Amino acid sequence: MNRIYTQKGDTIKGDKIVAEARKITYPQVIVKSGRHKAQRIILKDNAMCRIAKKYKFIK
Repeated sequence: MNRIYTQKGDTIKGDKIVAEARKITYPQVIVKSGRHKAQRIILKDNAMCRIAKKYKFIK
């Protein structure tokens, strides 16, 4: 069951996600919860992501 999400606001979630793009931004540190930090990058120009490893337990 392969679906391609192309609309603004579509989200994918997984344990490991592989991304490809022609251009990416520098990583930005963001706050996730309390003292925990994460990084965010933005993919531009012909960007594509796929889930390489799905969640074991869905919350």
